[in-house]
Amino acid sequence: MPEIWLSYGPTDVVLDIRAENLDKKIEPEGKNLIDLEISSKLEQIDLTKPTELVILEYSKAVQKVISILLEKCNQKLIPKPKILVDKSNFHIMKNIFSDPTLAISEFSTSQLSNSNLVFIGEMELDGLFGFNTISTKLVRRFGKDHMLAAYEKRKGNLPAPGEDLPTLTISQKFTDAFDVSAIEIVANSLGVTDLSIGHPSTTSSISKSLSSIAINEVGKHRAIIISTGKESSDQTFGRSLSSLWNCSEAIKEEGVAIILAECRNGIGSEAIQQYIEGRISLDRLKNPAKYVDGMEDLLFLTETGKKFQIGIVSILPEFYTKKLGMLSFGGIVHIEMQESLQEQKFFFVYLKAEKYHQVVLHLGFSC
Repeated sequence: MPEIWLSYGPTDVVLDIRAENLDKKIEPEGKNLIDLEISSKLEQIDLTKPTELVILEYSKAVQKVISILLEKCNQKLIPKPKILVDKSNFHIMKNIFSDPTLAISEFSTSQLSNSNLVFIGEMELDGLFGFNTISTKLVRRFGKDHMLAAYEKRKGNLPAPGEDLPTLTISQKFTDAFDVSAIEIVANSLGVTDLSIGHPSTTSSISKSLSSIAINEVGKHRAIIISTGKESSDQTFGRSLSSLWNCSEAIKEEGVAIILAECRNGIGSEAIQQYIEGRISLDRLKNPAKYVDGMEDLLFLTETGKKFQIGIVSILPEFYTKKLGMLSFGGIVHIEMQESLQEQKFFFVYLKAEKYHQVVLHLGFSC
């Protein structure tokens, strides 16, 4: 019986499934760079000048690049750069980089005009922009007016991850106004496969590298279990939805998708929070007068929910998930599906709790 490990919060959980229910195993693609190759690319960063590394979102690939930069400073006997971290990742970075000589502090909006800033981020797929890059992270964080323009230029009312979209150009134009640098990383589960160094309006050019390793055609499935893949992606409900958008085209009409996301930091989306509290209506989503953070995810969730059922394993209150029209589970489930010409029935039975989860999919498994 094969074992499949999926991330859930800060730990991994194992799913034991019958071999005949395993559709296929997709191996990580792309040639991973060795440390020497990464170090060589990072020579473009002049560490002899005052440098402040900014981390808006933590990942193992980001940690890897920073560790190599710090080692270069040790080898050259030059001062280590300061590390500025978004509030949500501050304690994580303090625990990882425990060197008392390393200055780690919270990043504030007022620092954005500082030309010493070097933003480090791992590129991912994105439902609104096609790709989640450093420029899209910056426009989401600091450019609310530009976000309305991007929202208005979205490709319909369904997510379009991995596509070249005009919305990405809006984020690049926004970052043009800032004299900062960026290290854009493309990575798989085994390491770094590519990186680009320069202004954040240009580093997203390596999106083709991400497409070549991240996009796989798996056909359409009646049921799919979706793990976000890493801890930073399931800290909030809003953040975890990106994984659903990435897999939405692989789910058949009237199928079911179940997301594994701890969501220990709650909803993480102002628009979704407002909807749950009754302060925003779905009618506002298609032609809003102003942009509210996470509005695209609420729109996508509403529209994809018309195509297939969405469930979630998380610590979110059931009141929240019911309000969003989702199935809520306290643990992984046994899914048995019976088909007739008239209807399809989905049966969900609780099996295990907490850290050990077991899933059996009678009609195939896809992740």
